[in-house]
Amino acid sequence: MPKPPFASKSGGSATVVIGNKSIELPISRGTIGPDVVDVRKLYSDGDVFTYDPGFTSTASCESAITYIDGDEGVLLYRGYPIEQLAEHSDFIEVCYLLLHGDLPSADQLKTFRNAITRHTMVHEQISMFFRGFRRDAHPMAVMCGVVGALSAFYHDSTDINDPMQRTIASHRMIAKMPTIAAMAYKYSIGQPFIYPQNNLNYSENFLRMCFAVPAEEHKSNPVLARALDRIFILHADHEQNASTSTVRLAGSSGANPFACIAAGIACLWGPAHGGANEAALKMLEEIGHVSRIPEYVARAKDKNSGFRLMGFGHRVYKNYDPRAKVMQQTCHEVLDELGIRNDPLLQVAMELEKIALNDPYFVEKKLYPNIDFYSGITLKALGFPTSMFTALFALARTVGWIAQWAEMIEDPSQKIGRPRQLYVGAPKRDYVPVHKR
Repeated sequence: MPKPPFASKSGGSATVVIGNKSIELPISRGTIGPDVVDVRKLYSDGDVFTYDPGFTSTASCESAITYIDGDEGVLLYRGYPIEQLAEHSDFIEVCYLLLHGDLPSADQLKTFRNAITRHTMVHEQISMFFRGFRRDAHPMAVMCGVVGALSAFYHDSTDINDPMQRTIASHRMIAKMPTIAAMAYKYSIGQPFIYPQNNLNYSENFLRMCFAVPAEEHKSNPVLARALDRIFILHADHEQNASTSTVRLAGSSGANPFACIAAGIACLWGPAHGGANEAALKMLEEIGHVSRIPEYVARAKDKNSGFRLMGFGHRVYKNYDPRAKVMQQTCHEVLDELGIRNDPLLQVAMELEKIALNDPYFVEKKLYPNIDFYSGITLKALGFPTSMFTALFALARTVGWIAQWAEMIEDPSQKIGRPRQLYVGAPKRDYVPVHKR
């Protein structure tokens, strides 16, 4: 994994006054983005902690992987705009970029693509591991268990202090995650597992493992495969979000990489994180027809209704989510290819988008459509049930988690994660025997 090409620079200092004591804290400047006040000495010098629920104003690490400017609607992977990568690149090339820091040469890409392809099969005993789950188990529950169990099958790539083992583990997880996700899907619908096929690309292979059956030949659709590949690119990484921070926190203890990625999957499963596209699709289905949109918009504007439109706004983006623009185009391509030109869900989505971009209420609150707004429609058109949406998210995000994990492992300043707290419980008190209480 690469070392950051640009180190943080000194940006002066900030003075904090606590009681009658002044404490000078250094300010660091990154390549782009806000400056950061370094508070590491605040407790030792001032006997105080910072308080930041949700860590919305706290930088937990230095990173050279992904940059987001929420106000301007910018997302960069290693400096490259997400729109350019989605248009010109493919997912495997983006994986190489995130892992190694630069776009590969033709030979490097060929070698990397071959390494991923040769790791797509899983240990045959893993197929028996699936039988321990109920047939109606949620795919994300299955993926949490199976990915966590990989460390029991691949002992030769769990030593985090060995660079070669870290590389092998990285390749294995990127390669095997589509196989595991497809197996989870097949298991949930009672169909036999389909083995990966080395002459197909990453997305074609995944679609085949999900939708092929032994009784007939499966034909790959390049338009649908390219659309899925673009979805994977858009979801590959997103800075220090909840699941990525979970992976880093788990990794800071020295846990093996398979356990760390399983922790990320568990965090992603939360409806406030990875389940947003499913929620957006359910909302569009609930609205059902463009004639009902005014009713739902009125409810969204009523602060006492408790209702909010799903798929609009973002915790980070205060402008149009750049991924949503690409996702909108991808959605149209898939629906056109499948002949679904008058899809009622898309008509509702288009009208809602028009309102969100022009209605003063939405404009003032910057409630622009986000990536989840269109991805749910697209994944449904591709044939995936809503229970698989977050599993697909996890598949795509695996490379980002791995890149972030590897960067953390190689960061000499990284320590085991140990947030502090503002204690509001009972003060010290003495134990009282039960007969005196």
